[in-house]
Amino acid sequence: MRNDDESGFVIKTITAPDGLKLSARDYGGDSPALNLAPIVCLPGLTRNSRDFHELALLLSRDPVAPRRVITLDARGRGLSAWDDDKSHYNLVVEAQDVLTTCAALNIPKAVFIGTSRGGLVLHLLAAGHPDILRAVILNDIGPVLEKEGLVDIRDYLNRNRKPANWDDAVEILRENHGRAFTALTDDDWRDMARAIYTLKDGNVVADFDPAIAVQMKSLDFETPLPDLWPQFESFQNIPLMVIRGENSKLLTTASLEEMARRHPDMTAKIAIGQGHAPILHLGDIPAAIRRFLATI
Repeated sequence: MRNDDESGFVIKTITAPDGLKLSARDYGGDSPALNLAPIVCLPGLTRNSRDFHELALLLSRDPVAPRRVITLDARGRGLSAWDDDKSHYNLVVEAQDVLTTCAALNIPKAVFIGTSRGGLVLHLLAAGHPDILRAVILNDIGPVLEKEGLVDIRDYLNRNRKPANWDDAVEILRENHGRAFTALTDDDWRDMARAIYTLKDGNVVADFDPAIAVQMKSLDFETPLPDLWPQFESFQNIPLMVIRGENSKLLTTASLEEMARRHPDMTAKIAIGQGHAPILHLGDIPAAIRRFLATI
């Protein structure tokens, strides 16, 4: 455990059932005043807990309804250990890691925010462990994964260009995502770079096990991927919000409309000027999340 008072969180280490060390940030966990259901944030495929830092500060320090916020590093990402068995980078194992983390941090029930792959994990939890879900926010993810969006992710993860420094990292991100993220300012791009990359042995490197990108490269996109509509049905009795990036290629408008048809009480929010996956502390998204939380 490491306390980072200036940043507003405590870093906690949890041991997975197979012995691998997992890391999580705990915002507001030591405050007795936070009596609302905590929020647990699950990042995307190669992302980490830093994606949620600004949002976690906003929600844990909310003047009206502060909540404890936990942001996870999935195995192989961020401060969590890399797995020697690369086959463990799968949704079933990662869902179990979420359950293990919640048990270790004494969280029997929570509001979950899942970005991209984190939202797929939540589909599995809804089907197998719905009692842990007080409410769910899916960030640019649903039961149908569009081929065009997956190919984009595969391609930018497996490009060979490596950043020479932090400015170069920002330029790489702009090249990969600039057309989809027109709403971002220069500061936003720099924040994104600091969330995605880390400094290792004096070099700026992507903060995940490269084996995860290799997995994406090996997928056969000519074979239709199975959808998760049966698992999505498990959200029926759970308050649900879905955020879609206006320029997303992974979650289409048609899929969002079908999700709303199957879950009539679902709250939908479009992140204007953003692609896959929206940065949740920008624009009016925090206000929309607060309004949703107030309805729970």
